[in-house]
Amino acid sequence: MNDKGFNGLTVAGFENRMGPEMTGLIERYGGRPMVTPAMREVPLEDNREALQFGERLLAGHVDMLVLMTGVGLDTLVHVLKTVHPLESITEALGRITLVARGPKPVAVLKQLGLAPTFTVPEPNTWRELLKTLDTDCPVLGLRVALQEYGASNAELLEELRERGATLMRVPVYRWALPEDLDRLREALSHIASGEVDVLLVTNAVQVDHVMQVLKKDDRVDQFKQALKRMVVASVGPTASERLRQHDWPVDLEPSHPKMGTLVKETAEQAATLLKAKRST
Repeated sequence: MNDKGFNGLTVAGFENRMGPEMTGLIERYGGRPMVTPAMREVPLEDNREALQFGERLLAGHVDMLVLMTGVGLDTLVHVLKTVHPLESITEALGRITLVARGPKPVAVLKQLGLAPTFTVPEPNTWRELLKTLDTDCPVLGLRVALQEYGASNAELLEELRERGATLMRVPVYRWALPEDLDRLREALSHIASGEVDVLLVTNAVQVDHVMQVLKKDDRVDQFKQALKRMVVASVGPTASERLRQHDWPVDLEPSHPKMGTLVKETAEQAATLLKAKRST
């Protein structure tokens, strides 16, 4: 066990895709994991926008593609392959400016034999994205396609339009609640009852979905009271912003917005933070 670990604390998380990895990390640092998905990715049945993007891309009517997530890019390529040859897609992508919000889109581009024109630095939020565009490639007059992830970011869309971009949204999947809410409700019950010491949040949508379920079950106040005696750790600025919007505490944000760093640094600081919160 790590010397600076959770030392038997119960650690909850709402991770979906990387749930097994989070569970393993919590155990590695001496915690008792309670990882329950609060969301699932649902491919859009109507891929009209993605297919329209493909037509414009191959016709040379797109100047820039902003890639928000790796799984979104991978899904987009699979959609386009139902209509166009992969070689034509990659050739067309290679002719435009590709802006990757972080390392995951970069990895998918590499699999396609492509590289980003610009990569957004940590913590990889939409604000860093705008700074990168302003510094390296102003969008005034450009035809910009935005590959969205799960839900639209109204603020980012407005900022791009204000900068003079001709904007095209390219949604390829959305977030939904888990089909079976029993596990999530059970986890929320344990948290509200004070049986959890640490909560790890890795995605802003997790918070929205938890609040949806809590409101439906009339347990919001009980849950928020329990958070006052727990350590709530957020993976980065985007998740932290959503936590504060819902009046949840943010006790820790890691030095890098990565799940592994979140778990490690929370394990190192949990005992001290927990003592401070429970002594007041």
